[in-house]
Amino acid sequence: MNPTDAAPPKTPKDKPQLVLLWQNWWRGLSPARQDRYASIAPLVAVVMFFIAIVAAFWYLRTEELEREREAMRRDVEYAQQRIRLRLSERQEQLMRLARDVSNQDIDKNGFNDRADTMISQYAELQALTWIDAKRQVRATQFGPSVASEDLLTVDEVIQKKELVNLFDTARDLQQPVYSQPLATKETAPMLLLQVPVSQKGRFGGVLLAEFSIDNLLRYATPTEILARYAVTLEDGNGTSIAGTPLPRRAAAERLLPWRAVPNEYEMPVAPVGNSLKLKAQAYHTSLGLVSNGLFWLVCVLSFMTAWLLVATWRHTRKRIRAQEALLGETNFRRAMENSVLTGMRALDLQGRITYVNAAFCQMTGWSEDELVGKMPPYPYWPEGDQSTYHDMLIDEMSGKVFPGGFQMRVKRKNGTTFEARLYVSPLIDGHGRQTGWMTSMTDITEPNRIREQLSLSYERFTIVLEALDASVSVAPLGSAELLFANKLYRQWFGSQTVGHLQLVAQAGVLPTSNASSSMDDEDGLMGLPSDEITTAVSGNAEIYIPELGKWLEVRSRYLNWVDGRLAQMVIATDITQRRQAEEQAARQAEKAATVSRLVTMGEMASSVAHELNQPLSAISNYCNGMISRQKSGNLSEEALLGALEKTAHQAQRAGQVIHRIRSFVKRSEPNRTLADVSDIVSEAVELGSIELKRHNVRLSHHVAARLPQIHVDSILIEQVLINLMKNSAESIANAERPPHQRMVELRVVPRKIEGADVIEFSVQDTGRGLSPEVLDKLFQAFFSTKSEGMGIGLNLCRSIVESHHGRMQAENLYNGSEVTGCKFSFWLPVA
Repeated sequence: MNPTDAAPPKTPKDKPQLVLLWQNWWRGLSPARQDRYASIAPLVAVVMFFIAIVAAFWYLRTEELEREREAMRRDVEYAQQRIRLRLSERQEQLMRLARDVSNQDIDKNGFNDRADTMISQYAELQALTWIDAKRQVRATQFGPSVASEDLLTVDEVIQKKELVNLFDTARDLQQPVYSQPLATKETAPMLLLQVPVSQKGRFGGVLLAEFSIDNLLRYATPTEILARYAVTLEDGNGTSIAGTPLPRRAAAERLLPWRAVPNEYEMPVAPVGNSLKLKAQAYHTSLGLVSNGLFWLVCVLSFMTAWLLVATWRHTRKRIRAQEALLGETNFRRAMENSVLTGMRALDLQGRITYVNAAFCQMTGWSEDELVGKMPPYPYWPEGDQSTYHDMLIDEMSGKVFPGGFQMRVKRKNGTTFEARLYVSPLIDGHGRQTGWMTSMTDITEPNRIREQLSLSYERFTIVLEALDASVSVAPLGSAELLFANKLYRQWFGSQTVGHLQLVAQAGVLPTSNASSSMDDEDGLMGLPSDEITTAVSGNAEIYIPELGKWLEVRSRYLNWVDGRLAQMVIATDITQRRQAEEQAARQAEKAATVSRLVTMGEMASSVAHELNQPLSAISNYCNGMISRQKSGNLSEEALLGALEKTAHQAQRAGQVIHRIRSFVKRSEPNRTLADVSDIVSEAVELGSIELKRHNVRLSHHVAARLPQIHVDSILIEQVLINLMKNSAESIANAERPPHQRMVELRVVPRKIEGADVIEFSVQDTGRGLSPEVLDKLFQAFFSTKSEGMGIGLNLCRSIVESHHGRMQAENLYNGSEVTGCKFSFWLPVA
């Protein structure tokens, strides 16, 4: 090689920059400092060597633990799959049972049989309960080997807060829901599963299954895994609820290299979730004490560095926890903001949008990228309202906050608008400084529509009630508060409760408690008998109000007011004109009755004269006979007394006839009193027999014994009977019946009509009866079958009977197809 071809020596410029820096730094040190740093070189080498040895040692140990941990993870996942498969099988069986219950394929007994079969077949299933939609236990079944204190009672199923929340979750989701394992000091932990029952698309209750967590672990986990690991089940708080965990070692003991640290692995049990975790701990044997000097050298050196490592580790753990907490809080807040239905918007101090949540974007239709960073006017402001909203934004940015929020129209991206209510509050950072404004927005389109409909409905309701010709008032029972009063009530009584209470008191529509009622029948809050209020039948009452000078018809109803209180509604209608008309009609009817009696007596005048002629003739004969015998001197004292007694008897008889006729035709006010039926019939027969004798008609009457009294006007009832007997006699006379068939029968017997006790009066003749055309018009006013009749007799009779709360009817009597007479009957209620 040519010497001239050799590479030139490297200059300082050709050395790496790092080497140059190192050389310059070293050369700049003083010799003493260079020696000091040089003495540190062996220590640095030892430290490096120690690090290498420790690294190798821990690498080998870590490799071994990692292999064991990997095997443990596979085993735990397999055990978790076995438990999940077992729970899934039970869940599917319960869902099939719930489907049969919802389809009503099985009843309560069928449910008990199916539940008993499942409990006896699967050891982890302890109890099965059927709960309806009202949280009422319909049926329950539990294993015979289970202690009663380990099961949930009926009260716990209905009232326990965790079970009520689980019940509500199953109802809302319409899916099977597992619960956090429940346990107390006295009972073993149980895993609960609620499977919803759907009946025709509606929630019909749940099937509550109680699983023994200990049996679930024992029968679902393979035996080879139980032999290899200490397997336990823990709840969400890390408390062991099944299995026997290995004792935990102290922190310092776990750091010693010759101490075996058992491997642990846990994972949640699907489908229960994080509330139930499967945890396994390996029965780890000691790796053996390393007896060589290198191990002890490493231990001594480890002790020297342990403090720094532990301190660094603790500091690192704090940093990690802080980062995890910060990340979790951020994720939680982000999830909460994205899940709420209220739109959230953040503005900086200049009015720029810095943040919007998912609900805000969903309401407006604009994406987050299209809104963040925008300055006013914002895209969701309608074009016609931008100036107004800009002024409102200026007030908002100046600190003018509306406590109740403010309402505005918001434009969606598609051009449609909706009503929204916005609430503004300052946005304060962690240092207490205001960085902007936070606005929450709620869509109130539907509430506004409902409020408008309710307002219109209330307006219509008020207009109708205000326009009524009746007074309407509502007041709570036991209170002087007036809940509602319409216009007419206010005109009559003002705006106080006095008028309402006056109507209630005079109409007698307040419920009254019986002396025999027990305290259990009374409402302790109001002191009124609750049974009588709830079962009271509302009726009408007619009262007179002197202050108004009006007759009012009062109707009462009990109702539940909007606040849940029991209230009484009183409706009062002015019936003054109707009462005046009724009174005038009663006076006209009285006059008609008097006229009818006069007409009857006019028709009976000849018969009455004949009836009076007999006692008057007898009196004349007795007097003439006594005069003749007195003149002849043949009249003894005894004969004179006998003749005088007979004369007095005939005179008394004539006086009775005249008195009876005067009482019958005398015009008087109706006077209803308790009367004996037999006395009324006797008086009527005595007067009616006069007319019957004139027509050569025999009268037979029958009055049942021990008849109760009736509350009537005796004269009016006698008038009805006389009129019916007179009509029967005329009907027989017009039929020209032979003497043996000229009969009228009057019968009075007790009856029970429509569940009420009544007295029935019937007058039966042997005339020709009534044609169908006559029967239809028989009781009409001014209709008569006689050429000289006025047509008011039967109509008046029916009016008299109906005024006594009775009924009258007429019917023909038949013998086969032949009409043999007619029967008039009417009944009056017993007093």
